[in-house]
Amino acid sequence: MFPRYPRASGRRARGAERPGKGAGMQDFRRIADALAADISAGRLRPGERLPPQRRFARRHRIAASTAARVYGELVRRGLAVGEVGRGTFVRSRPAPAEPALAEPGGARVDLELIFPLLDGQAELLARSLTPLLAPRALAAALPPAGSAGTPAARAAAARLLARADWAPEPRGLLFAGSGRQAIAAAVSALVPAGERLGVEELTYPVVKGIAERLGVEVVPLAMDEDGLLPDALRAAHRTTRLSALYVQPALHNPLGTTMPAARRAELAAVLDELELPAVEDAVYSFLHDEPPLAALAPERTTVVDSLSKRIAPGLTLGLLAPPPAQAGRLASALRSGGWSPPRFALDAAVQLLEDGTADALAAAKRADAAARQARVRERLAGWAVHGDPRAYHCWWELPPPWRAETFVAAAARRGIAVTPAAAFTAGSGRAPHAVRLALAAPPVGTLDEALRTLAALAAGSPEDDGTE
Repeated sequence: MFPRYPRASGRRARGAERPGKGAGMQDFRRIADALAADISAGRLRPGERLPPQRRFARRHRIAASTAARVYGELVRRGLAVGEVGRGTFVRSRPAPAEPALAEPGGARVDLELIFPLLDGQAELLARSLTPLLAPRALAAALPPAGSAGTPAARAAAARLLARADWAPEPRGLLFAGSGRQAIAAAVSALVPAGERLGVEELTYPVVKGIAERLGVEVVPLAMDEDGLLPDALRAAHRTTRLSALYVQPALHNPLGTTMPAARRAELAAVLDELELPAVEDAVYSFLHDEPPLAALAPERTTVVDSLSKRIAPGLTLGLLAPPPAQAGRLASALRSGGWSPPRFALDAAVQLLEDGTADALAAAKRADAAARQARVRERLAGWAVHGDPRAYHCWWELPPPWRAETFVAAAARRGIAVTPAAAFTAGSGRAPHAVRLALAAPPVGTLDEALRTLAALAAGSPEDDGTE
């Protein structure tokens, strides 16, 4: 049984509310606060289904519109998730009970974040960066830097970004403090507030947050096993004009898939047909050798990359390779957003790229990612797990009767953190019953045991786990 919550006051409790009335706003938030308290106290458990909104409204003698606001407020706070056709469910809480894995101090096994840091990496970086700590080098790195960086940084970044059939012009490159800032600058430059940005229906969650803060509407575009459907892009643009497209052709996050050459060519043709600019997220480009979309649509595509994955989050730098026609707008966006890079980050990047440290790290991480994917193929054999064997993540379509939220909650009770599909779902569409597994963070042995534990969990049912 669900507890009763404060009901809306006034004579309109049985009818429709007038929007914007202060009393109504306070009423729904007071009810949401009471539900939030029950979630925090554990009286409403992760994965538990809330009553249908109309039943909740009748039980608490409030208007149906008030119940909808209550549930919407819980979703906004990250305490619940709505699944079209199924209802609203309490989201998983991050605090696990006794971890099943042998982790010291009750530490969680992190299969949420993709930041590969290898054994011995700190020592390798220290040797490379020691010359930058000399007084003269450090003094040169203290003044601010602009979005155009330095000639040395542009030359080094051009060599880094170059791939089969494509190499950017060094003088056109721009820099940001991070890859996220580079994406924000590209969206800000290409999509005015109030206009529409096309994205894959499952996409990098940060893009959704960036769009919301910029007042940009995100338009989810249908996909298949090869990636974004060009016809879906065409149809969305012709329905109501898009201003730009954000796309991940290679090692897609969260799906881990790579768009085949024929699909990239078809997508490039549609971009030219619609005269539509695209932002190509290439942050995982160091793990593969696929030619970028920019090689096929050079006048339409801005390539965005960073050093967060190939080097480290603490030594990152955002890179942008725009078409000449878009470079001015992007540079203005970087300046106005305060997203220009620190000079020390530029100098550190040049040092790491020129002395071979960055290449050595990239090679080691390619081998590491492949080894971790091999563990996935072994431990999760027979399950519907998808992903490029070169990627640091994979996508798991859960078997029935598991839902993503209940599986995440059950995994958390075993000390393992995974990410539900709802985190990546663009728009208000129904999230698939799937989770993303990020493979980079734990030691390989710990990853292996975590995968064993998750396989055993999936073989059971929510009822066995006490989740339902």
